[in-house]
Amino acid sequence: MAGRKKRERADGLRGLSDEDLAKELAETYRRLFTLRLQLSTRQQANTSERAKVQRQIARIRTLQRERELAAAYADAGRGR
Repeated sequence: MAGRKKRERADGLRGLSDEDLAKELAETYRRLFTLRLQLSTRQQANTSERAKVQRQIARIRTLQRERELAAAYADAGRGR
């Protein structure tokens, strides 16, 4: 069951354009900053939320890197 949710999250991100993915990353970094601030001032009781947001950032950055490598690979293939 948990594997399906992760796959759905990644598939949802894969459907975004590069610009939308960059916006999502910026928004997620803002969310992480807010959570860190709330945790340090003890306004946030759910400490696991920070890890979830960090994983979301990792997912987005992984997708960006996959696209970057795919583009470089495609360009290298044309140059032959």
